[in-house]
Amino acid sequence: MMTEPYVRPDVRAFLDYVNAMPGPRMHEMDAAAARAQYNAMRDLADMPVGDLAVMQDFIATGPAGDIPTRLFDARESREPGPIMVFFHGGGFVIGNIDSHASFCAEAARQLDIPVLSVEYRLAPEHPWPAAPDDCEAAARWAAQASDTLGRGVTSLVLAGDSAGGALTISTAMALRDAPAAVPVIAQFPIYPAADLNTAYPSFSQFAEGHVLTREAMRWFDEAYQADTTDRRGSPMVDTLAGLPPAVVLTAGLDPIRDQGRAYAAGLAQAGVATIFREAKGNIHGFITIRKAIPSSQADVAGALRALKDMLVEAEADRVIVQAAA
Repeated sequence: MMTEPYVRPDVRAFLDYVNAMPGPRMHEMDAAAARAQYNAMRDLADMPVGDLAVMQDFIATGPAGDIPTRLFDARESREPGPIMVFFHGGGFVIGNIDSHASFCAEAARQLDIPVLSVEYRLAPEHPWPAAPDDCEAAARWAAQASDTLGRGVTSLVLAGDSAGGALTISTAMALRDAPAAVPVIAQFPIYPAADLNTAYPSFSQFAEGHVLTREAMRWFDEAYQADTTDRRGSPMVDTLAGLPPAVVLTAGLDPIRDQGRAYAAGLAQAGVATIFREAKGNIHGFITIRKAIPSSQADVAGALRALKDMLVEAEADRVIVQAAA
């Protein structure tokens, strides 16, 4: 007999609130209305951006034109070092730089590195592969944008949540096979959509009542129109060998939880240094609802601590290799 999964008290309170809300669900709206609803929820559910020394917009060069980006930094100036390139979640349909600004600011403060958030093109106006193509281009741009950003960029850290987690992985693969101007020293996929070709148990177990629903995921898929035989559509169709060290963070009550688990396991089996963390009793999307679910603060803080330790080690290794060359 299957036991009921653990649900934290603050998660239960949030789920009860969301599930009781009147009005149409996301999959019953058009993209513009869904985006407006998602953005409106941010102020209710997420933490404020907080204090930063720098929050400045830049334009990266992409395959179809300009790609808006925003730099978050807790320091006005700094010595050359790594930069995080962040890809927001939202099913490739919703989300933007503003929707994930609070998390990017927190990452910049806790990691003590600059964070560059990328506003890639969204479906259905720009279906697959617009998003992964923009993200790869933005990462390559960041790798050689020291003068533009006013920060010496010695290495990249790729990160993102949900759809952005998938984009993190596919971008890491692209830069593994055709390196950018500086190396990728770490990846941080957060509840990533890593494998869309396998029927994992969590998809059915948490298909209803946990914010991200089966109907919403189908709505995203229909808008995005990804080719899941291509790594830009489903990253785990490609080999994981040779990818950068990873911190993989999942949520225990997430319909795509098992995709993240499988990705972390696959990395370890491929010999990639991997830290796996799961937010037990929490739901998909928790990094952007930390005010509504206060316990999510600890999940974010713990994962960022693990990533910071990984970055210290990876940056030291990069310097040693560079000196030896």
